[in-house]
Formats: sequence, C-alpha cells, structure tokens
Amino acid sequence: MATQIGHVHIKTNEDPQKVAKFYVDNFGATVKQDIPGRGCQVDLAGLQLNITTIIATQNHQQHTGIEHIALQTDDYAGMTSKLKANGAKILEELFNNGRHVCWVECPDGAQMEVIEKV
Repeated sequence: MATQIGHVHIKTNEDPQKVAKFYVDNFGATVKQDIPGRGCQVDLAGLQLNITTIIATQNHQQHTGIEHIALQTDDYAGMTSKLKANGAKILEELFNNGRHVCWVECPDGAQMEVIEKV
C-alpha cells in the first residue's frame, strides 16, 4: 500500500487570506486556489497547505492551528533577514548540531522552524 502526504490543513480564527499572505511574503509560498467562503490552498515548497476557518458543514470536533512546519534553506542568513525585514516574530534562534535554527511565530498561532541546510 503506497501512501504520501496529501496536504497539511491549518485552521485559523484569523482571516485565512492574511495567514496565506504571511507564508507567501516570508517563505515564498504561492496561493494556488481560493476556496470561496472558507480560505485557500497554498503551495509551500511542494507541500499543499489548506488554510481555512472552522468549517460549519463538518460535524467532527475541529481544532485551530498546527504546532510547526520545518523548512530547510540553503540561505539561512538571507531567509532570517527577510523575516526580520517583514516584521516576523522570531521566537528563538540557536546554533544546534552544526547548523542554525530558528522558530517563527505565524499569524495563525502555528510556528515555522527554519533550519540551515548543511
């Protein structure tokens, strides 16, 4: 049985378009599709993010947020400079196991971990 990741769904109490803009402006994501009345689909380095509010037509218990998504970059300094220039909140930066790592607060309450690819 073959499996693969289909998408990561971020549910937010914020405006989904505002959340998507954060991923576009800071991590080079692209909005692939608007979902009228719900939110949008975003491509983040080949990972599909569905960003929506709580969906009224779904009956199961829904939760907002996600803990974090890790993104590796070969230009850590450039990415962190861009994040800071865009006013992103860097929660922590450290040098661990021979590489730089930081955690960024996203407007949906999730975090992005940025890892220097070595």
